[in-house]
Parts: sequence; C-alpha cells; structure tokens
Amino acid sequence: MLCYDFGVPDARGRFITFEGLDGCGKSTQMNRLADVLRSEGLEVVTAREPGTTTTGEQIRNILLNSRTVGLAAHAELALMFAARAQLIKEVIEPGVAAGRFVLVDRYTDSSEAYQGGGRGLGSETVLAVHRAICGGLNPDMTVLMDSDAAASVARARRRNLKAAEGGADENRFELENRAFFERVHQAYLKIAARESQRVFMVNARREPDVVHREIVAEVRLRLRLGRAAGN
Repeated sequence: MLCYDFGVPDARGRFITFEGLDGCGKSTQMNRLADVLRSEGLEVVTAREPGTTTTGEQIRNILLNSRTVGLAAHAELALMFAARAQLIKEVIEPGVAAGRFVLVDRYTDSSEAYQGGGRGLGSETVLAVHRAICGGLNPDMTVLMDSDAAASVARARRRNLKAAEGGADENRFELENRAFFERVHQAYLKIAARESQRVFMVNARREPDVVHREIVAEVRLRLRLGRAAGN
C-alpha cells in the first residue's frame, strides 16, 4: 500500500492555480503536474478560467470572441468574476472539501493582471470584487509562468488562428497591442513580489521539461507533498 506524507493535520485538498500570459505554456504545465500527482495516487481535478462549468463556457464565448472587441472594461471584469463564482461553487470548493487537488488555469491574479493592469482598472478594484464575490478564497499555491510578452502573444495568436479553422474564435485579447501585454506582464511581476509566499514564479522561456521539473519540485516543497514510500 502506498503511503504519503503530506505534513498536514487535515484531509482537505489543495487549490493550485497557473498564471501567465497567453501562450506561455500554462495549460501544458498544469496537465503535466496533474499527471504526476495522479501517478502518486492523488485525486486531481483540472479546470480553466473562464470556462469548465456550463455557465462558465457560455461566458467564455462572450469574453474571448473577437466580435465583442468593444466590451467595456468593467463589463469584462464582471463577466470574469461571474464565471469564477460558478467555478468556485461547482468545482473548486467541492473538490478541495473532498480532499482533491484542484488545479486551475487562471484565477483572480489574471483579473488583476489583465483587467487591473492591462485595462487600467487598478488592483484595488479587482481585489475588492474578489473579496465580495470569492469570499477571499485564495489558492494554496500559484505557479506564475514568466515569459516574454511578444513571444507568448505570437504563440497564442498562432494557436488561436489554428483553432479558428475549426470554428473556434478566441482571439479578442490577442488583438490588443504590445503595450497592453507589457502592462499585464508588469502587473504579474508586482503580484509575485507582493504574494511571494503564495506565488512561485518560474522562467517559462526555457525547455518545457526543465520548467516541469522545477514546478514539481516546488509543489512538493511548498505543499509538503511526500513521494510514495519506496520511490
């Protein structure tokens, strides 16, 4: 029988988020971490923002579709949190309460970076909505994939153009200029400096295997996750 040493006295699960610019490799690294955790006998749930729930996916279609390019910044923020509230209710809270590891691609840090920084709404506006809507629910750990804005956005645009060939239009944010993404990037750096106990910033400009190994090691360290006995 496999034994694990979590180093924690309770049976609650853990909530881990992945953050960064579009095209930085978040989804890939999240899924690779999920595979490692599952291989060690842990129950894992993965989700994306906005999306995952039925309501969230409908909101995603509004937020990412290039035809809604004129969406007001405050409307954009409100929709992001609407999708997030539903994800918390349906996925995050039940998963953590059941002892699962819940891994989510984006959370409130994205709103602070994109709407707070990119759109200029400011961090306090975003964090005030977070406190009101999310009840202050914060991740146990956040992996911030730090990358070059120009390279990441170029990759995201290529990915989305390929997806568009199959009928999916998720290009609205990629239509923004470089200055927008530089503001987003700077906002992420400020979050990492302010929330250093929660946020692990990893250099995502390197080979995916190297990044993966660093993420797994840091998750073990920060969440006191032991290897299976004998490994």
